[in-house]
Amino acid sequence: MSTEAVAVITFPGSNCDDDTVMALGRLGVPVVRRWYRDRDLGEARRVVLPGGFSYGDYLRSGALAARAPIMDAVEDGVATGRLTVLGICNGFQILCERGLLPGALRPNRDGRFRCTWEWVRVATAPLHWPEFRPGTRFRLPIAHREGAFTLPRAELDRLWQEGAVFLQYCGPDGAVGDEYNPNGSMDQVAGICRGRVMGLMPHPERAVAAYLGSEDGLRFLRAWLASEGE
Repeated sequence: MSTEAVAVITFPGSNCDDDTVMALGRLGVPVVRRWYRDRDLGEARRVVLPGGFSYGDYLRSGALAARAPIMDAVEDGVATGRLTVLGICNGFQILCERGLLPGALRPNRDGRFRCTWEWVRVATAPLHWPEFRPGTRFRLPIAHREGAFTLPRAELDRLWQEGAVFLQYCGPDGAVGDEYNPNGSMDQVAGICRGRVMGLMPHPERAVAAYLGSEDGLRFLRAWLASEGE
């Protein structure tokens, strides 16, 4: 597991940046904090875009934050292969709005904010993360109103073929079906991974202690920190 410094970006309206810093601290990982107006990430080679409601979600979740100055540095780092990126909830929305991940997160099918504990499973093993094995399950919370992943059917089928559909909502035993789909995501998609860019709607940083309801978030972050080629 890498213990190199991880940059955590704060946007106006982020509310899980401190939780992310605390979770990484529990794993002994140093953190470099960055503000949305910054224009570089320093020496950090990993970055987390945390959850929250950047710019109040007033336009479309993540749409304004995706155009923040710091995102130029993120995009450049991805383009050059220097950066490993994790977007959590609003961070996932930002990555999709920026075009660093495919698809979009539309309003939940019931139109309501959902704040529940859910099971997710690794659907396909991401190329750079050997610790994420297909079938591995995590119990993590969600907290969003716009979390239903959507993409034209043909494009989503291509993501499956590419192995980019990373996480799916599932039952406690790993079964996949619409009854375990909390928001109406196509194919129960909970997370996407392309190259070294990963996004998911559930919050691993909120599941780091038994008294919170689960410690699976630590397992998830530890696996993310174990990427190859570092």
